[in-house]
Amino acid sequence: QVQLVESGGGLVQAGGSLRLSCAASGRGFSRYAMGWFRQAPGKEREREFVAVISRDGGTTSYADSVKGRFIISRDNSKNTVYLQMDSLKPEDTDVYRCAAALTYGTRYELYGYWGQGTQVTVSS
Repeated sequence: QVQLVESGGGLVQAGGSLRLSCAASGRGFSRYAMGWFRQAPGKEREREFVAVISRDGGTTSYADSVKGRFIISRDNSKNTVYLQMDSLKPEDTDVYRCAAALTYGTRYELYGYWGQGTQVTVSS
């Protein structure tokens, strides 16, 4: 089992940058593919895929809406996954949650472990 805690959210102007972190505790972090999703408050079943990284960090995938602006990375020695977000837009405003899955993929149903989320607000 793994526990996930996100940090790094905040308020930023359009065009700015933020770096989110997701720290994992528990066993076997390197066994999991790690994903970032965003989820509007009150919309429990609407989890929008943002990015995913494979267990060894060698493979990544991104939603079209963030491709070229966001970069996902991980440091297995620190049990941490990151999301570097550049050129932020107001439509990126949301709660960002990291998640862990034994299978690499973009569907939220694959992910068995979730953090509580961190709020990102982009002002225009």
